[in-house]
Amino acid sequence: MVRILIGVGVIVAAVVGWILISPLFIDDVVDEDFPTASAAEGDVSSDADTAMAEAMPEDAPLAVLSGTFRDADLVHQGSGIATIYRQADGAHVLRFEDFRATNGPDLFVWLTTADEPQSSAETSAAEWVNLGALKGNVGNQNYEIPADVNIADYNNVVIWCRAFSVLFATADFEAVE
Repeated sequence: MVRILIGVGVIVAAVVGWILISPLFIDDVVDEDFPTASAAEGDVSSDADTAMAEAMPEDAPLAVLSGTFRDADLVHQGSGIATIYRQADGAHVLRFEDFRATNGPDLFVWLTTADEPQSSAETSAAEWVNLGALKGNVGNQNYEIPADVNIADYNNVVIWCRAFSVLFATADFEAVE
């Protein structure tokens, strides 16, 4: 009976271990096209993107904020560009290009108010808005920003592991000139 319990315990531990560790070794590639229009309604523009919009054709998406992903630490790494675009209908979309991050379980995309977060504690202490589950740890992808989110309130985008409350990567935003 003890051998059976030990065998079941080993099998359960192996399955749980595989679920938690295998994402570190398996890439989930996404390659979404740039969105041409957003389903969100309403104009949630800021002074910065209104001024820049006047110089662009009305139907062209306008890059408003952008940043380069950086590693959270030696294990949790990220690279690529994160850009927030204001679309012709006033909606905002976050786009990752040439994105690559360490894969992991339960990863989400957050906009945060943290100032250049260096740790999980700094990230979780800030205000944040969840844009949804990370679609893939490699490739180009888009995330709609809800209409009630004022993008001027958020300093960066982070890849956050909800299961373990761990920061994986962050990109600090700067205004696009």
